[in-house]
Amino acid sequence: MTSLRKYLRSISMLVLAAFTVVLLPAPAAHAGMVGTADMLAVEQRTQLEGKIVDYLKRDEVRDQLVRQGVDPAQVEARVAAMSDQEIQSLGGRIDELPAGGDFLGAAVIIFLVLLFTDILGYTDIFPFVKKPR
Repeated sequence: MTSLRKYLRSISMLVLAAFTVVLLPAPAAHAGMVGTADMLAVEQRTQLEGKIVDYLKRDEVRDQLVRQGVDPAQVEARVAAMSDQEIQSLGGRIDELPAGGDFLGAAVIIFLVLLFTDILGYTDIFPFVKKPR
C-alpha cells in the first residue's frame, strides 16, 4: 500500500509540475497588416544590397579595398550595417557608372561609405578617424 501511495504521489507531483508550466503566462503574439510599401522597401533594399555586394566582389574593387586597408571578408557585414538611405544612394550610383568605366569614382564612393561607417563607430578601419565614445 505504501508503494502505491509513493507511486501516486510522484505521479501527482509530475502532473502538478506540468500544469504549473502550462499555466505560466506566455507573451501575447501581436499580428498586424504589413503594407505594400513596407514590403516593397524591404525587397528593394535586398536587391540593392545584393547588387552592391556583387560589385564589391569584383577583382578590381577588391584590390582597391585591400590597398585602402579594408579586409575583404568584412565587406558584406559592413554593407548589411548600412542604413536604407546609404544603400539607395550607393545602389543608384552603381547603376549610373558605366561598366568597367569610372573606377576611380566607384573607389571614392566606397571610401566615403567606409569612412562614414568608421566615423559612426561601426568599423575601425582608418586610424585618423576619431571614434565616438
